[in-house]
Amino acid sequence: MPELLAFDTLTAGYGNAVVLDRLSFSLDEGLSLAVLGRNGVGKTTLLETLMGNTRVMGGAIRWQGQDITRLAPHRRVRAGLGWVPQEREVFPSLTVEENLLVVARRGPWHLRRVYALFPRLQERRGNYGNQLSGGEQQMLAIGRALMTNPRLLLLDEPMEGLAPIIVEELARAIRALGEREGLACIVVEQHPVLALSMTQQAIVLERGTLVHAGDSAGLAGDTALLHRLLGVGIEPGPGS
Repeated sequence: MPELLAFDTLTAGYGNAVVLDRLSFSLDEGLSLAVLGRNGVGKTTLLETLMGNTRVMGGAIRWQGQDITRLAPHRRVRAGLGWVPQEREVFPSLTVEENLLVVARRGPWHLRRVYALFPRLQERRGNYGNQLSGGEQQMLAIGRALMTNPRLLLLDEPMEGLAPIIVEELARAIRALGEREGLACIVVEQHPVLALSMTQQAIVLERGTLVHAGDSAGLAGDTALLHRLLGVGIEPGPGS
């Protein structure tokens, strides 16, 4: 499969603080990637850097073969990057349907398809963003990103603070995006086994550097390696 995204010895951070240090990895079209690591190792910064929200100090980002290292954030969205931030950031004074339509771009993802993926959103389509539960807001955040018709969906801690039954529903939806729709995803998630179950590839960060890259199934099946890379207490996450 052709390469979709690549970080080439990328160094980035905030101000003078280096968070990602000469980071290199690539992702092919149609595959999903789990980004794992302990707290504070640079997982969210990786996504923020991909969206153009950090200071790049060296290296390059390639998107479909083109250098986008200095590309403005809004142009990255137009190029096909879909962003689901950890805070969800739904518009509280807009209805569910308005939240979806306000960002819509032409392409295969439209209201009917988002509602088919998340029937609960169709049921709540007239409710305002601030009238939704945490799980419904996360569904809306993912649906809104899909309405931009991305080639790559970035998910930052999509399961944080959600009830297990909602985690299961969201995990099924994310898997379906890759398996049935062929949409590439990058998933940052604190529950490693759950993240690995939703992806084909995985990388592990430690202090902003890459310490492991490989297939998700292989890492999920290697308890000793998981323990060494991610510490004690590796257990299946909710919904796995």
